[in-house]
Amino acid sequence: MAVTTPARRRATPPAERGLVSGSDLRRRSVRTTWRTAHVALLVSLVVVGLGPILWLFKAAVTPTQDTLRTPMALFPHGVDWANLSEAWTRFEIDHYFFNTLWLALGSWFVQLLVAVSGGYVLAVLRPRYAPALTALVLSTLFVPAVVLLVPLYLTVLDVPVLHVSLVNTFWAVWLPAGASAFNVLLVKRFFDNLPGEIFEAARVDGAGPFRVGWSIVLPMSRPILGVVSVFAFISAWKDFLWPLLVLRDVAKQPLSVRLPALQDYVELDVFLAALAISTVIPIVIFLLFQRTFLSGAGMSGAVKG
Repeated sequence: MAVTTPARRRATPPAERGLVSGSDLRRRSVRTTWRTAHVALLVSLVVVGLGPILWLFKAAVTPTQDTLRTPMALFPHGVDWANLSEAWTRFEIDHYFFNTLWLALGSWFVQLLVAVSGGYVLAVLRPRYAPALTALVLSTLFVPAVVLLVPLYLTVLDVPVLHVSLVNTFWAVWLPAGASAFNVLLVKRFFDNLPGEIFEAARVDGAGPFRVGWSIVLPMSRPILGVVSVFAFISAWKDFLWPLLVLRDVAKQPLSVRLPALQDYVELDVFLAALAISTVIPIVIFLLFQRTFLSGAGMSGAVKG
C-alpha cells in the first residue's frame, strides 16, 4: 500500500504590520486616501521646513516697502539685488562673515581632533582605565551647559599654569569647543563596531598605534567624520552666547553676535540680506558634507580585495 506524503504548503510571507493593512490598501478608496494623506503631509513638512528660509531669501532681494506692505507677495515691484552688495560692503558684513568662517573652521578642527583621538583611545587602544574614563566622559553629558559658563569663563580669563588670558582671542572659542563629550562618545561607538580582525592583522604586520589610526581607522571612518563635521561646523556657526562673552572686541566678533547689534542701524531689506548671507554657508556646507562623507562607503579604502 503506497503511502502518500502531504503536499508542502507554500510558505506565505509574513504580513506587514502598519497603520493600514495590505488587504485594505488593495481597495481603491483606501489607497487614494492614503496617498493623498502622504502627499499632504509631505507638502506640509516642506512648507514648514523650507518656507521661512525661502521667504528670507525672497525678502533679502525685495525693497523694504514691499516687505512691509505685502510680505507674502512675490516681488510686486521687482528685485533689488543691491541689498546683497550693500550688506556685504557698507556694513562690513564681509569682515564679520570671515570672522564667523574662521571661528567655525577652528572649532571644527579642534572638535574633530579631540573626538577622533578620544574615540580611538577608548575604542581601539582600550587601556585598562578605558571603562572608567568612558563613564567620566558620559557623566559630563548630565551637567547643564549653563552651569559651566562661569567656571569656563574664569578658566579662559586666567588659564591655569600658563596664567594668560584668552579673552578677545579666537582660542577662547576654539579650545572650549573641543570639550564635547557627545562627539567623543559618538566616534567611540562607531569605532566599537569596526572589525577588530583588521587591527590585529595590522599589529601582526608591525604597524604601531599611530599607523593603525592613520592608515586604517581614519579611512574606515569617513561617515562618522562627516557627521561630527556637520554638527561641529553648524553649532559653531550659530553659537551666540559664548562668543558674546569672550570676544569683546567688535572687530573679532562673528555674525551671530554683530547682526543683532546692527539691527537698529540698518534698513530692513539690507538686514534681511545680511541674514540670508549668513544662512547660505551652513546650508552649502551641510550639502557638501552630506555628499562627500555620509554617502560614501565606510569600508572603502580600508580593506583591499
